[in-house]
Amino acid sequence: MILDGPAMWAAFSGLIIFLLCLDLFVFNRNPHEIKTKEAFWTSMFWIGISLAFNAFVFYERGVTAGLEFFTGYLIEKALSVDNIFVFVVIFAYFQVPAKYQHRVLFLGILGALILRGALIFVGAALIHQFEWILYVFGAFLILTAYKLATQDESGIQPEKNPIVNLFRRIMPVSKEFHGEHFFTRNAGVLMATPLFIVLLVVETTDLIFALDSIPAIFAITTDPFIVFTSNVFAILGLRALYFLLAGVVGSFRYLKIGLSFVLGFIGVKMLVGVFSVFGIHIEIPIAVSLAVIAITLTVSIVASIVVQRREERQLAKLSESNES
Repeated sequence: MILDGPAMWAAFSGLIIFLLCLDLFVFNRNPHEIKTKEAFWTSMFWIGISLAFNAFVFYERGVTAGLEFFTGYLIEKALSVDNIFVFVVIFAYFQVPAKYQHRVLFLGILGALILRGALIFVGAALIHQFEWILYVFGAFLILTAYKLATQDESGIQPEKNPIVNLFRRIMPVSKEFHGEHFFTRNAGVLMATPLFIVLLVVETTDLIFALDSIPAIFAITTDPFIVFTSNVFAILGLRALYFLLAGVVGSFRYLKIGLSFVLGFIGVKMLVGVFSVFGIHIEIPIAVSLAVIAITLTVSIVASIVVQRREERQLAKLSESNES
């Protein structure tokens, strides 16, 4: 191996810091509204970087580790599409100007990297100490799959976020945005701006997302490095993906069903290990898991697009017949 142990973690941390600085000080040095074309090429950049790192994992650690990284990355990337809908609701509710949304997402994702890193290392330590906790994760994922398939997206209410309500009791919040600033002074009084409240909502929302997605990757591998790096690369591309899909994410009507099936499948993959107690060894190979996940997500997205276009054609024909 070129890198191993602490050197591997140090090199990866250096790479992430470099990429974040590149994003903040080069790609988005000046606040601006990110258009679809820019979002597309930025998203392609992050996907390309992720796949290049995946190739490095294949070379350094072999086929199994490479497939584990790619499967984890695919799961996290797919779940992030569902997260985008929530971000759309949050930004619309607080009426955040488009040119400031990237700043909120950048800092929100920076916080998410730290938070998820802590959760991953805690999870890895628990699994190392108590292997049976994988079964708890499996049951949790099946419950999450059910909730995802049955939840009402219209029930998202940012104003009821308990962290935000607690913060409002501690510090006054201005009624108006003050550019891209999170804090301002009014008559000498330090106040938070609505943009900071949005950041709090995004951070606390991501905590909920992390509690759903991280156990799913532990079903693929318990290697903390693979779990963390696949998470990180999926998160790094989330901002570009948001600006690319924010306007059309509602069209993926069957994606939520596909994601719930994937989470349920991964939960079952974890739980079948309990049969080893009875001397029955059942293991779903990583290649099979990858195929199931990829096919399920592809079918759900393609079906959503086909049905959407069919409905648009029917509406067009109905409009034409009414005009005639």
